[in-house]
Formats: sequence, structure tokens, C-alpha cells
Amino acid sequence: MDPLVVLTIAGSDSGGGAGLEADLRTFAALGVHGAVAVTAVTAQNTREVTAVLAVEPELVRAQVEAVADDLDLAAVKTGMLARPSTVLEVARLAGEGRLPNLVVDPVLVSSTGHQLMEQGGVDAYRDALFARAEVVTPNLREAALLTGTDVAALGTVAAMTDAARALLGTGARCVVVKGGHLLEGAATEARAPDVVVTAATTATLDGPRVATRNDHGTGCSLAAAIAVGLAEGRDAVDAVTRRKAFVARALETAAGWTLGGGHGPIDHLGWGGSAPS
Repeated sequence: MDPLVVLTIAGSDSGGGAGLEADLRTFAALGVHGAVAVTAVTAQNTREVTAVLAVEPELVRAQVEAVADDLDLAAVKTGMLARPSTVLEVARLAGEGRLPNLVVDPVLVSSTGHQLMEQGGVDAYRDALFARAEVVTPNLREAALLTGTDVAALGTVAAMTDAARALLGTGARCVVVKGGHLLEGAATEARAPDVVVTAATTATLDGPRVATRNDHGTGCSLAAAIAVGLAEGRDAVDAVTRRKAFVARALETAAGWTLGGGHGPIDHLGWGGSAPS
């Protein structure tokens, strides 16, 4: 049987921790063939992003069309799109039916504070791309930019849920607000809740916070893993639940690594002893 094919439309991370490099490792770990459309080249490592060069939207489209014209795509995941014009181009491709089971990770800013989207990107995501998505996966900082509410400062699962419901109003079928940086008082500081909202379901996926500095690329990896779940025919909530566990294991088994001086990569491939699933 041929492997499923999943496409990532994302930027490259020269340090190999996030971006399309993390996506391809996720796809390999979960047993699907990964294809890519490169949206930007970044100069970065475990500590910082030092430069970004965006690819023209026309070339992004050409890459997607080249892949889609030859390979039977089962799902598509977007990461860093860099320019509002690229967001709109991807939305057009989705509207043409070329991006099945679309998972949108709205990458706006790096964990070190470097802007990864030009001005106007927030509106482009909300007004054009989210309505084409099966799943949207903002983190707390991205949810704040997209909703105008500082979700992290409010520091509650209720605030995450409100943000997810607001973003569901953009037309996305499922919104996952990732709470990896949420601190809701001393009793829950060791937890890492994610909120999943659909038209029919509101769920909080709780889990222990993994004590590690090696968390670079967790958001990319989760979105890529969810796309694999959709490609396998799982519904959105099942895909999110199952793949949250995958990322948690990858965090746990990389916890003792010392790759670089900052936030290192996670262990997608189970090198630390935990088999991917």
C-alpha cells in the first residue's frame, strides 16, 4: 500500500528545530510521505532568529501546484507564511479545492519575539484563510493578536475557550488554542492544557507540563501531526487528542538533550526510547 501524502506549506528553520524541518520529521515519524512548499528561508538557531527572506507568493503557488498535480494529497498543513499576500494565495488555492484537510498554524511571531509575519497578516488569516481550514492552531500569543484579547495575561482556561469560540466565528471548523505557556495559579502550574472548540464540542485536553528547555517546534509539530490524523480519516477532535500525546512524548524523551544554547528540538523519531504513534 502506498503511504499517504501530506503537504506542508511553511518556512525553513536553519537550526532544524521548527518549520518544515520539524514537519517532515513529524510526517516521517507518523508514517506518511511529506511534500513541501517553501514560503521563507530563515537564519535561526536555538537562541534566536537573525534574518528572514520571504518567497514570492507566485513561487509558493507554483510549488503547491507542482506537488498537487502529481501527488494525491491527503492533507495539508500551513506554518510560517511570512506575507499577507502569501496567506491570500494559500486561501485561493484552498478555495480551488487543492488543499484537502487543511490545518492552519497561524505563525505570527517566534518564541523569542521576532516578527515572522508582515503587517496585515492577522487580517488575512481571519478574513480569508481560516474559513478554508478544518483546524486552526494558535498559541496564546497568536490567539491574543487574532482576537485582541491578551489570553495569556488573563491566565485561565476560560479565556482560552472564549478566544477559541471567537476564532470559530471566522469559519474554521475546529480551533485549538494551545496553552503550553498558560499559568493558572499554583495548583495548575505543572499542567499544559489545550482547548479544542468545534460547533458541537468544547473540550479541554489537559496534560502534565514537561520540564524541559527543548520545546522548539512544538507548535509546528502538533499542527503537522493533526494533519496526519485528518489524512488518516480521523475527525478533528480525535486527531488533536491523539497527536497531543505524540508531542508530549517527543518533549519527554528530548528533555535531557543539550543541542544548542537555547530552546532545542523535540524528539520526533523516538531516539530517546519512546516509539511514535
